[in-house]
This record gives sequence, C-alpha cells and structure tokens, in this order.
Amino acid sequence: MAKEPPQTRLRAVIFDVDGTLADTERDGHRVAFNAAFREFGLDWDWTPERYRDLVKVAGGKERLRHWIEREAPECAVGRDVARWVEEIHAAKRRHFAAMLARGAIPLRPGVKRLLAELRSAGVKIGIATTMSETSLRELLRALLGQDAPGWFAGTAAGDMVRAKKPAPDVYRLALEKLGLPARDCLAIEDSEIGLQAALAAELPALVAVSPYSQGGRFPGALAVVSDLGEPEQPMRVIRGDARGAPCVDLALLRQWHRAQISN
Repeated sequence: MAKEPPQTRLRAVIFDVDGTLADTERDGHRVAFNAAFREFGLDWDWTPERYRDLVKVAGGKERLRHWIEREAPECAVGRDVARWVEEIHAAKRRHFAAMLARGAIPLRPGVKRLLAELRSAGVKIGIATTMSETSLRELLRALLGQDAPGWFAGTAAGDMVRAKKPAPDVYRLALEKLGLPARDCLAIEDSEIGLQAALAAELPALVAVSPYSQGGRFPGALAVVSDLGEPEQPMRVIRGDARGAPCVDLALLRQWHRAQISN
C-alpha cells in the first residue's frame, strides 16, 4: 500500500469525552447532579428535557452556577456561592464515580474498536474535554481499564485551561501535548459547541451525534454520523460520504482527513 504524502498524513485523533466516548450526559451527569441535590436537601430536579438546555453550558460547575443564577437566585442569598457550588459539584462527582464503578455508563458503539485500531496503527490519540482531569481518569479506568489513561499522548481537561468549549483552549493544549500541528490531526465530537472549539483550533472534525445533539446543523463538520458504528451494528450517515463503510475506521478517517486538507 502506497504511503500517504507527508503533508496529508493523519498522525493523531483527538476525542471529546462526554457524549463522544460514552453517553455520560443524560443518564450520567444529570442523574449524579440530581443525587447531589437530594443530598444537600434541594428540591431541584433536572429532567432529561431541562438538561437538554443545560448542556449548552460547558462544564459542570459552570452549568450549576448558570442554574442558580437563572432559576434559583433566592438560594444564593447569604451564601458563599463559589464554595457552595464546589461542595455540590464534589458530591456530584462522587455519585458519578459510583455510577461508573457499577457499570451504569457504557462506551458508545465503535469507540473501543476504533481506539484499538488507532493504537495498533501507531496513530496517536488525544483527549480534549471540559471534564476535570480527575474525573477523566476515573472514567477512562472504569470504561477501558486501569492503564487506559496512559494510552492518550495528549490529554487536555477542563481544569487545565482558562476557557472551556466553545473556546479552542483544550484543543490547542492537546495539540501542544501531542507535539503536532492541527493539519496532521482530526477531532471527533458530538456537539455543536465541541465542533466550534475544534474548528477554532483549525482541526478538521467528525461529529458522532449524542442524544442531546441530534438535529444539530454542525456547519463545517467533515461528516455527521449516528455513532462510530460496528461491523454488525452499522452507523447511520446523517451527512457526508462514508464511501459505503458500515463504521468509522482508520481508513475512512484518513479519507475524510485527506479530502479536507486538500481543499
């Protein structure tokens, strides 16, 4: 097989986490937040429908502050809100970790397969997430094994940067850690704000929609698919040309990447 020209070689794939590696939002973070609210004696209930709007705010603590300011400002009176948010979020993280430990949050279709293929082929893998570094490591170990954090050559978490998505900071940090220019990499996202962050970092990006991002327009995406797919569980192509492939694999990523860089 002929080698790809160096100027179009795909050398790394950078993954988002929430909604991309696993369906963590609706049945993970949301449930953990509600458990934390009950622990603090709060009658707040983030329903799936309500959380659809809340996920537009990147970051768990930012999401919580947004809720207090918009929906429960009376609860902030006489409180050190910053400290209160930290305490509630710490409880939420504990509940989320317990959910991971009991296997309540599975990987999305095709994730484990694609990660294994990339590693086998010597393609670097990175992460760009709004999740905290501690929570990220807990999730990777729970879903992929104890050594999984070491698989990723470039890991950028939300608490490592000044601004979260849709700002490009986490992607730029991931590229810095990978030691690669954006043109040699590709991002995989599930949301519009994630796509905006990747594009702002000049990264070509694929979107695998999650329950909360279905119906999005995703301007600038290489393609939009239902998930990464499996040979026996084919993905649905929402937009773009998958060349008849049943799932996203390294060959398809290279084709999309080459076409984008050539334009």
